[in-house]
Amino acid sequence: MQIVRIGDGSTKQHSAETIGAKAANLARMAALGFPVPPAFVLPVKLCAAIVENDPHATQMLIDGLTEGIEFLENATGRLFGDRRRPLLVSVRSGAARSMPGMLETVLNVGCTPAAVHGLVRMTGHPRFAWDCRRRFLESYASVVLGVDPATFVARVAELVAAEGVGNERSLDGEALERLAGCYQQRIEDTDCVLPEDPIEQLKASAQAVYRSWTSDRARTYRQHEHLDNLHGTAVTIQAMVYGNRGLSSGAGVAFSRDPSTGAAQPIVDVLFESQGEDVVSGSHNPETEEAIARSFPAVATQLRETLARLEQEFGDVQDVEYTIEEGKLWILQTRSAKRTPLAALRFAIAFVKEGLITPSQALRRLNGLDLNALARKRLVDVHEPVARGTGASAGIAVGRAAFDSGSAERLAASGDPVILVRPDTSTSDVAGFAVSAGIVTAVGGRTAHAALVARQMGKPCIVGSAALTVDVASHCANLAGTPIKEGDWLSIDGEAGTIYLGQCNVVVDRPETELAEIERWRIKSLEHL
Repeated sequence: MQIVRIGDGSTKQHSAETIGAKAANLARMAALGFPVPPAFVLPVKLCAAIVENDPHATQMLIDGLTEGIEFLENATGRLFGDRRRPLLVSVRSGAARSMPGMLETVLNVGCTPAAVHGLVRMTGHPRFAWDCRRRFLESYASVVLGVDPATFVARVAELVAAEGVGNERSLDGEALERLAGCYQQRIEDTDCVLPEDPIEQLKASAQAVYRSWTSDRARTYRQHEHLDNLHGTAVTIQAMVYGNRGLSSGAGVAFSRDPSTGAAQPIVDVLFESQGEDVVSGSHNPETEEAIARSFPAVATQLRETLARLEQEFGDVQDVEYTIEEGKLWILQTRSAKRTPLAALRFAIAFVKEGLITPSQALRRLNGLDLNALARKRLVDVHEPVARGTGASAGIAVGRAAFDSGSAERLAASGDPVILVRPDTSTSDVAGFAVSAGIVTAVGGRTAHAALVARQMGKPCIVGSAALTVDVASHCANLAGTPIKEGDWLSIDGEAGTIYLGQCNVVVDRPETELAEIERWRIKSLEHL
């Protein structure tokens, strides 16, 4: 089987239909000289056969992994699973069209007990090494072995409480070693087999990522977004770079412009001493660009320049995942940003004025967007909001509170609009997103996968509302001291990040100036026919 190498000096462009949009963009960035960790790709065409357990396809997968790991070892000077200079890899999905957070990822593959000691030898940082091990166990167990991730969440909460720290990022190396031991015991208690051969880990991880194509959430998303013509996912295996390596490391997501409002201002989230899943999962409250500028001004400048250059190269607003490892910036992914309808309109106009695209190209980008129905709602006659959060997707929503996807579907079926209220958002909530008028979460950032999906669906979304606590099991919440029951009315402003009790009044304004500009383009295009 022909694998595609990324970072081997090739300038060849690859089709998203063949290796997925994520890998195609990675290859393009590497060819342009962006700091991309080396990687290799197993193609989309292998997906269906792996899902069907075709033994010939399985052998092709093994051959491709063997060849690819040899390439990564040569490119990095490290050996897969080695006890002195170990190479760890990520195993990521990638369809021809972006499906943010709907398919699986396994990180730190190859982090065997021997590799943990190798990481300590290589870095002199035991905490980092054991953090990689516990992250690998959690990721592999939930994605590959099917162990309920809530089990690991509970173990973390118990240890954090016992150690008297704020969260798992404050645990020391000895505590993380114990946590990794708890994870391994939990896996053994379920009678699952955890291979300590790194190649076996890699094979099983790649198969699991391919098979995530058929998961319920992936099917639901493709149906909602009319992507049923896609043929599967590719699998990208990439050398790990470590945002959890210490205080001078971190991971984040950045947008070259605001995908919620359309403002020409980058949106940057970061979590220090973390890996990318911490940011995109929506389970932590990230810091902003200012935090990078304070600690690493040169990195902040380089990131800004990278966002601007990527936007120029790809001709669209970019959604970029990045890692900072000991003060060095790495780019892990770029794609066209999911955006609200109003932002789509404003981006099209801005890009024409800046000479990046022509009016005819802008009209094609807006094809399918109902410009006549495009309007901006706002709340009127409101008092002080009961709570605030971070506006992640602009818009106004008024609806009845629901605390899980099933409840949201039931309430929506009765004819009333729904506000989905969650402790955090997972992309497994996609069915609830689809029927809800808006989303509110207690934790999470603007760049989490769930916030991306909300913007794509045009749903107002507020994340990281510290005054909100949610008891999903009891179907209730507390909002700044006010009890909220299922079915209670809430009103939210997704741009301002404000939450109100009850049903607020809504007025609708049309973006007349922007619509007039679009109409001028259309008239000119007709004149040239």
